[in-house]
Amino acid sequence: MAIAPGPTLETARLILRPTAAEDLDGWAQLMGDAEAAQYIGGYQSRETAWRGMASMAGSWAINGFGMFSLIDKETGAWLGRIGPWRPEGWPGTEVGWGLLRSAWGKGYAVEAAAASIDWAFDHLGWDEVIHCIHPENAPSQQVAIRLGSRNRGPKPLPAPYADVPNEIWAQTKAEWKAR
Repeated sequence: MAIAPGPTLETARLILRPTAAEDLDGWAQLMGDAEAAQYIGGYQSRETAWRGMASMAGSWAINGFGMFSLIDKETGAWLGRIGPWRPEGWPGTEVGWGLLRSAWGKGYAVEAAAASIDWAFDHLGWDEVIHCIHPENAPSQQVAIRLGSRNRGPKPLPAPYADVPNEIWAQTKAEWKAR
């Protein structure tokens, strides 16, 4: 299995590991679902989804971090992508998420984001995590609230998302550790 360099994390129900070539079917399913992809870049063809997946693998190689592929421990199924992310021009050090619709409402996002935030603070030395959330994306706002983040207001994203409404939800390392 071809896999990007990086650590593997485990939670009670999940495995978080860097992007692997075998993730393409899940990644294409996520980005090919207009509803699931609505707030994470929008619908993409399989070919465009491959480019996004390769970009994430490249982030692991170049930056030493990227979003993890989220794997169900029990079934081995790919559930989504979640974790640290900071492309050029991004408004901060983000822990973001995007899950298949079949994984919604099961607490996976909070469970995996918490492990990712711990890792980002402890291993990347970040002092703050943000979550870039569209103002109409109530489910992601609820994830951010459950993680202890607060809405800090609107802040634009870089191109090609500069015209997409965005709010920054965030918390500092001290706030996270004090929870």
